[in-house]
Amino acid sequence: MRTRGVVTPMGFGSVGTKQLSNVIIRFAGDSGDGIQLIGDRFTGETAFFGNDLSTLRDFPAEIRAPAGTLAGVSSFQLQFADHGIDTAGDTPDVLVAMNPAALKANIGDLEAGAEIIVDSDQFRRRSLKRLGYETNPLEDGSLDGYRLHAVPLTSITIEALRDFPISTKEAARAKNMFALGLLCWMYDRPTDSTVEYLRRRFGKRAEIADANIAAFQAGYGFGDTTETFATRYEVRPARMLDGLYRNVSGNLALCYGLLAGTQKAGIPLFLGAYPITPASDLLHELARHKDHGVRTFQAEDEIAGIAAAIGASFGGHLGVTSTSGPGMSLKAEALGLAIALELPLVVCNVQRAGPSTGMPTKTEQADLLQAMFGRNGESPVPILAPRSPSDCFDMAYEAVRIATKYRTPVVLLSDAHLANGSEPWRLPDLDQLPDIGVRFTTEPNRDGQFWPYLRDPQTLARPWTVPGTPGLEHRIGGLEKLDGRGTISSDPDNHEAMVRVRAAKIAGIAADVPPLEVDDPGDRAEVLVLGWGSTHGAICSAVRDVRGRGGDVAQAHLRHLNPFPANTAEVLGRYRTVLVPELNLGQLRMLLKAFFDVHTVGYNRVRGLPFTSAELAAQIEELI
Repeated sequence: MRTRGVVTPMGFGSVGTKQLSNVIIRFAGDSGDGIQLIGDRFTGETAFFGNDLSTLRDFPAEIRAPAGTLAGVSSFQLQFADHGIDTAGDTPDVLVAMNPAALKANIGDLEAGAEIIVDSDQFRRRSLKRLGYETNPLEDGSLDGYRLHAVPLTSITIEALRDFPISTKEAARAKNMFALGLLCWMYDRPTDSTVEYLRRRFGKRAEIADANIAAFQAGYGFGDTTETFATRYEVRPARMLDGLYRNVSGNLALCYGLLAGTQKAGIPLFLGAYPITPASDLLHELARHKDHGVRTFQAEDEIAGIAAAIGASFGGHLGVTSTSGPGMSLKAEALGLAIALELPLVVCNVQRAGPSTGMPTKTEQADLLQAMFGRNGESPVPILAPRSPSDCFDMAYEAVRIATKYRTPVVLLSDAHLANGSEPWRLPDLDQLPDIGVRFTTEPNRDGQFWPYLRDPQTLARPWTVPGTPGLEHRIGGLEKLDGRGTISSDPDNHEAMVRVRAAKIAGIAADVPPLEVDDPGDRAEVLVLGWGSTHGAICSAVRDVRGRGGDVAQAHLRHLNPFPANTAEVLGRYRTVLVPELNLGQLRMLLKAFFDVHTVGYNRVRGLPFTSAELAAQIEELI
């Protein structure tokens, strides 16, 4: 964590220094090379230094892809700047490639003049041949358009750790720490917290901790003493609002939002979940917070996870269940039960590329129609979608508020890009968060009797009572109930009334959410870019680029997708064309065409990767 204004940059020696406003770095290698670890550590040091930042992780889709192959390449991209930024960047300025596969998989994303740092020890004939290289790219001139630094990272690391009581294999594995130290030297990153981290991480094996610290310091020293790198780079801290900040991922922020919501509501949190990529971190993180009234249950399957969460809500807790798209399919019947019971429930769907298993480590936002319609019967639910990693906190908190106030399940649509991405997060003042008041019914509510479906005239929510409260016994289950009294009813008129009142309850939430905000300087634009979810960063960056070139374009972003904010029709009606960028084949666009009389144009990609701002800017300019 950091407070603005307390970080002092380290001084530079006699090496030349170049001032930069932003840098995009991509680390790439096999999953066993510790790419995500060094990306995390460099990000942590950068956040502590005070830069604004955004990250993008890319994992192999296979659990154990063969080492040294294109399918096994893992990468971590980070953009950091002395000003506000919205994305991890389009094209890296620096590529750190731990092997030939990492170079080949990522070279197409680099522009001429980019800096490439490779472990030259890995460019052996056999490895190159396996990838289809006929000659060594480090020697054949094919990389002459880049600033190439071929550094024998493996052999230097092994030599640096020669006197440590570890095996050669263990020494070689520390090359990622050597590379991290080198990058920390190049970009003047702090180092103390990484040293502390390594001592904690390898606390049970002091010799491994000492060796990794030594490799990290050797990499830093290599940059300081070698003539290979004649320039260091300085990216000054960004100007940000005063306050306490920390680097946060979307999954972590989502957990904190659920925790804050239940703390403000004064009720315990229960998570029933089955592990699934990329939502498993929610289970891991919430399991650490038993001291805050959290109970977690790792169920045997997805159905048991949501069923347990519904039982917890019936018992007076906030039931939460987490999953991804395949798990949502399995939870559909139980979610319908929660809708019929009219109990609060938060369903966190961290979307990934599908269908079926699809590409489980890649991002997509193709579960919107599933959340909207993927159940039997007329069964509407509120749908929320965070727009950034830190916004996962706000929307998780909002999900708790809506679920408890309206006695309804809420579907929260995050995705893999948000879940694994990170950015600086200004810690909120909990006293300033919206109130979440939960009142359990403890007395009869109608003529000395308890009517479990007697509705609040404003919210249409039914009472919430804790089982075992004397005199408030009532029947639950999936069979239709008589409105008010709650007894089982097969009366046709009552069924229609219950279907309509449940729909009206959800529709009424539109009056209880913030209006759709529009960014339209000068009110001259004829084109509106309307997004949802993780496309927000790319849209912001693209719109800023278009405006910088003189184009007039408006921008808005939906965080409440069912019901839409009350002013949505009015906003859309102002513009000739609405461009809807989505990481699917046009699901929001389909809903807009169904609900509103508006001309929409889709911009759709399903590649398992987020948009680049450049491609989106080109589409906006074409429409203008």
